[in-house]
Amino acid sequence: MKRGGSLTIVCGSMYAGKSEELIRRARRALFAKRVVQVFKPKIDKRYDETMVVTHMGVKHKALPVRTSADLAKKIEVGTDMVCIEEVQFFDEGIVDLLINLADSGYEVVAAGLDQDFTRKPFGPMPRLLACADEVIKLRAICQHCGEPASHTYRAVDGQPAHKDDPVVLIGAVEAYEARCRKCHKLRGAPKKKFKPASG
Repeated sequence: MKRGGSLTIVCGSMYAGKSEELIRRARRALFAKRVVQVFKPKIDKRYDETMVVTHMGVKHKALPVRTSADLAKKIEVGTDMVCIEEVQFFDEGIVDLLINLADSGYEVVAAGLDQDFTRKPFGPMPRLLACADEVIKLRAICQHCGEPASHTYRAVDGQPAHKDDPVVLIGAVEAYEARCRKCHKLRGAPKKKFKPASG
């Protein structure tokens, strides 16, 4: 009989340590002799096709899948814990699947970007964050000023990306930086500053 399930979402900007946290939790469960399956979207081939790889080079074996339906078919009998890397790249069906898994007694840990490079909610993340039992929001260090960073900045030919550029562009240090709110830039986005109503 399975123990009570749970859904944990690990989120934050690029370079915040999301993959490290996912791997840490998977390894801790393996140390406790639990059966763990780790999945990643097939689209993410940055460092390795069949590994979750942190930006510092730490690796953990993962099964690449295209869709939430593919992922569901690959969950094996006897699995205790399901971990999903880069969950923001999955279709909306991932939300119902992860809720169903948690309701069925699985421990589910999913890591992903909560915002895209325009600072808008990324894919299925808003619903996952709302339905999670636990949300861990990690912050990086701004690669421009050194302050804590919660946003992902994309550069194109050395310039800030345009607000209408495609949301999905797989990349790492050559295209992305962690930035704080003050240092995040986006071409084509109007600059709005709050002005309090005069008394």
